[in-house]
Amino acid sequence: MRKLLTSPANKMSLSDAESALYQKALTFIADLSLNLMAVKVTDHPDDFLGWCKTLLLVCQEGINRDLLENEQVKPLDKLEQLLQSGVGVSQLKMLRIAPWEIYTDFITEQAENHALDERLSLLNYINELKNTSLAEMSEIDRLAYAGKHTNNHLHNFYNFDVEWFASTKGAKVFHILLTEKAADFDKALSYIPLVGEVTPEHYRQFIQAYRSIFTDYKVNKVNGEKAPLIPATRLLAMRRPDQFIALTNTKLEVICQGLGLVKFNAFDLESYWQELIMTLRTCAWWHHDAPESGISLDIWNARAILIDLFLYAGKDLAYNSNYLRLRDKAHNKPRTSTRRASSKLTLEEQVDLALAAEDIPEYLPSKRDSIIAAAKKGKTVDEVIKLMRSIFG
Repeated sequence: MRKLLTSPANKMSLSDAESALYQKALTFIADLSLNLMAVKVTDHPDDFLGWCKTLLLVCQEGINRDLLENEQVKPLDKLEQLLQSGVGVSQLKMLRIAPWEIYTDFITEQAENHALDERLSLLNYINELKNTSLAEMSEIDRLAYAGKHTNNHLHNFYNFDVEWFASTKGAKVFHILLTEKAADFDKALSYIPLVGEVTPEHYRQFIQAYRSIFTDYKVNKVNGEKAPLIPATRLLAMRRPDQFIALTNTKLEVICQGLGLVKFNAFDLESYWQELIMTLRTCAWWHHDAPESGISLDIWNARAILIDLFLYAGKDLAYNSNYLRLRDKAHNKPRTSTRRASSKLTLEEQVDLALAAEDIPEYLPSKRDSIIAAAKKGKTVDEVIKLMRSIFG
């Protein structure tokens, strides 16, 4: 164990970010030295990434937590968090010089841990909404686009967690404005083209329009609210996942460290473009030509947002999906317990919820538009579905 703990200082060439992480780790290791020394270690990696993974495994599975003093629990938790950041920082450092083949190989290797299939299902669903404005979307679709999960995102219809990549559920003012001024957000996003190059001028026009939404917001008759970066990155990354990275406050620090950037704050819309996005565009894998088809093309179309898969993923990350939670909950409770009163839903939402029922035939969701059209003529959604089932079986 002593050899493992000292190897970063004695045998490794560390980046500034890795060196800072190691020095900070030592402060927590000091409080746990006797507990760590009691664990036998046979693996002695010669790189910082391997060191972080090995020591993290010791912390998670090697140390006997029953023998910890109360004051040692917090240092152990802090050390685990620090080592997880170290994994992300080292993997992102590799990303800076990786060719396309290494980038895609790593993504596919991490697919299960990071729930890649579920993430791509989310992006495919959002892609289908791109010709619909935020103002025209149903409430639950708009929240799916913006990254806020609700219990109305039923697993039968939304077979993914809408909060993958970045959750915005804590951005209260953003969601108030998204409800009240969806058309203004549409105007801001309209400056970002759906295909082709996104230029600095496109982005400048976006942030100018985005900021105005918040500066015009009135609280107690006083104008002005600082425009937050995190929700903006979610909207941008959903519109162009090949161009933009969806951030959270936690990811911001690790990504900046891994890519060798000075950390910028959660309101710095300029540095997001100038530092992060422009750095991304220097990577060889980002400039690779589009593959012809298959999973490689799916990854290429989302190559910016998918750098999430270079962050640390615990073995339970994929299983903490809100989609899986609702799916498993539905197996133990009556189906009707997850549905809102239809009077509170738009017609489109009523149809979507009805089509999410477990006993709905496979052919019926393809007739969604016909069901909506028939219901607009005066019939209830249940009546229209009952009629279609009697016709088509």
